[in-house]
Amino acid sequence: MDLPKHKKYVVIGAGIHGLSSAWHLAKELKARGKGSGDDIVVLDKTSPGAGASGIACGVVRNFYYQPAMGEVMRVSVEVWEENAEEFAYHGVGYMALVGPVQDKDLASIYERHQRKGYRSDLITGEQKVHDYMRAMFPDWKARGLTTCLHEKQGGFAFNKSSVMGLAKKVESEGVSILSGVQVTGFDMRDGIVTAVQTNQGKIHTEQVVVGVGPWIKQVWTMLGLPNKIDIKKPNGDLVKDWNMWTFWRLQEGEIRFDPTAYTTADGAYPPVMHVDSTEPLVSDKTGELITDQLWGIYFKRDKAGVQGGAVPENLGHDAQIDPYGTASKYVVQEDFVDYWTAGLAHCMQRFEGCSGEYHWASSGGVGAFTADSFPVFDAMLPNVYVVADSNHGYKMIGVGKEVAKVLMGEHSSVLHPFRFARFAEGDLHPVSSSPYPWS
Repeated sequence: MDLPKHKKYVVIGAGIHGLSSAWHLAKELKARGKGSGDDIVVLDKTSPGAGASGIACGVVRNFYYQPAMGEVMRVSVEVWEENAEEFAYHGVGYMALVGPVQDKDLASIYERHQRKGYRSDLITGEQKVHDYMRAMFPDWKARGLTTCLHEKQGGFAFNKSSVMGLAKKVESEGVSILSGVQVTGFDMRDGIVTAVQTNQGKIHTEQVVVGVGPWIKQVWTMLGLPNKIDIKKPNGDLVKDWNMWTFWRLQEGEIRFDPTAYTTADGAYPPVMHVDSTEPLVSDKTGELITDQLWGIYFKRDKAGVQGGAVPENLGHDAQIDPYGTASKYVVQEDFVDYWTAGLAHCMQRFEGCSGEYHWASSGGVGAFTADSFPVFDAMLPNVYVVADSNHGYKMIGVGKEVAKVLMGEHSSVLHPFRFARFAEGDLHPVSSSPYPWS
């Protein structure tokens, strides 16, 4: 299809957020008699799922200390569950296991789950947690974990399959998805975008939705939005000229072995696992101590073995990179392999020696994190809605559903806490005790 000269709605990015926004917007237009999917075009400089969404580990969880993040995930899990087959979603659950420093965090999350009707169990006490895990995995080894939050919802989806399934939903509503179309700038009049400039020509439009994942800084800058901001802290202190964007190298990988060897004691598909610990982490390769400070990993069974990740590496705000330009830019680091496989071996006897089964492949990528490491969902110009996920992205498929409502003139209590004005207002999200910048 040739680039159209005009579309009422132009969505930039064909990952989870762009596609979900287009899909739900088309349904809203039709339901309200205000148009159809033919009014929408999705632009992607490569193709659907070519960026972050296509190599994501695919974990879906409501393990968030921040109440507002929990609400986004409650809505998102509903979308995953309602479209499980089409989106290659597996609702196997999610388990978070932590030491004393995070006990209160998990208790708070569990209490919120109960209030919202989100199914989960809380196990407390080091021996009770160990017994619970041994009943599920007889070869469980990890000690020193004092709280387990076992989400009975959540799980994972296969990344490429889910994106392709979502793209089919979008196209079934009459929306056009154009690949190989790179946005190069915007025509503006009085602070309003009148046209989107691309390498294939220009599209005049009335509304733009930006969902470009780690490329957000480039588009943000094209729109004339600030890369330095002032932040008011909850105590009233003002921090001036804070960097809006910081880049982190995401550390994810996989070990290859017969995946059927990784089941629960009753032969079931295991839940996604997340472990944060201060127990000594010892290399699976050398037997040497890696750290005796707080460390964290996550892992799940995958098609060819076990896939997962660890705490990312901060690249700073000046990282001048194309996040997915070449494979060499997002292959994980050698020390990650030692760290992650050591964590696997620390948790279960079956993973001892797993460092020799590590499979080197392009994974992880680079994430663009906002000033407080949480998303910005907001109309940054009168007719430009920005979905800047701060690398929380793939799992948050429900954001597009809320964006569509906002574009129809509704207020979204789910997205409101992520407005850009929160930085100036001091209405920031609470910080957990997790080693991850996104929890």
